[in-house]
Amino acid sequence: MIIKKFQASNEKDAILQAKEEMGSDAVVLNIKTIKHKGVKRLFKKDIVEVTAALEERMPTANIPTNAIDIAAGKDLEKPEDKSTAIEEKLDSLQEMLVSQMKNNVEKADKAEKNNGNKKEENTNFAFIQLVYNQLLENEVDEKYANQIISEVESSLKKESNMDTILSGIYQKIILKLGQPYKIDMEDKTSKVVFFIGPTGVGKTTTIAKLASDFKLDKKLKVAMITSDTYRIAAVEQLRTYANILGVPIQVVYTLEEMNNAIEGFKEYDLILVDTAGRSHKNKEQCEEIRHMIKDSTVDENQKKEIYLVLSAATKYKDLLNIVEVYEKVGKYNLVFTKLDETSSLGNILNVRLKTGASLSYVTCGQVVPDDIRLLDAQALAKKLLGGDDKEE
Repeated sequence: MIIKKFQASNEKDAILQAKEEMGSDAVVLNIKTIKHKGVKRLFKKDIVEVTAALEERMPTANIPTNAIDIAAGKDLEKPEDKSTAIEEKLDSLQEMLVSQMKNNVEKADKAEKNNGNKKEENTNFAFIQLVYNQLLENEVDEKYANQIISEVESSLKKESNMDTILSGIYQKIILKLGQPYKIDMEDKTSKVVFFIGPTGVGKTTTIAKLASDFKLDKKLKVAMITSDTYRIAAVEQLRTYANILGVPIQVVYTLEEMNNAIEGFKEYDLILVDTAGRSHKNKEQCEEIRHMIKDSTVDENQKKEIYLVLSAATKYKDLLNIVEVYEKVGKYNLVFTKLDETSSLGNILNVRLKTGASLSYVTCGQVVPDDIRLLDAQALAKKLLGGDDKEE
């Protein structure tokens, strides 16, 4: 793993430097503003420092090729506070892990009355084991936890201490999570965005939240289509949101009606499509969804995108079955809902690594439009390592 820092007068230029030197596969780990001290602050402007990382052996499919470009955007994905260095962010987490480890290390020291190097080895091994157990506690799949620890251990130097071990694991998780993918309207291309997923995961509410953001905050022309006619409540719920937001909505029952609706809304910037929730155990119903999306036609000036909506509270075994069924629909991005209903978020990393699909938005409540944002990889990595970060 290669980690470098780049400084410039503004965030955009610093990120462009990182992109030019490290390539578009690089991932931004941290952005902070450096203020001059003393008399210099009167004559020199603050500078921005970007810390970027590049995984030397990671397959390119695991990290979006536009990671640096996305990081340069100004949208939901940008954390409110980027001024704190990685080391500072990990201080409280390390203190917590060290305090948990203290008794075990003291016992190991008593049993091993050898030289100082051996003592340091024992301490580091105990620390790595504790971090590994913390990942398992947060329901990271054992296979992926072993992979992360193994990759970090292979790159450690003999003089590595707990600081470098924790920082290495933290950065490795961020790299594996990748840069979140967003509905990007900056290219001025009209988008038809389909939301798919099992019943009860919150697709309709997620669409309402996004519609509110793009309509009210970004001032775009938004339209809605729903084919979820199996649940009358779902149609009425979306219609209510549409009326409040002042956006048109079309209910469709067939592929022909879907195409007519898309054609009718072709002058809109963003068309959000709510599909019927389907049980992953009913392959026939899932095939209907695949057919609806694959055979729907869009204008040559439009782009089609798919988002698979999953609940973070769903068991990993069930998530594996769900993604296996929905992979036939086509390339999709991942939206995780109900983060407020679970204390273990390891499944987000598990599904990301299992599918190779880009993570995108997360939701943590029912409030429209507040309870949605792009996934914050730094916050999630800290949470998986045992930190108490409310950003998830």
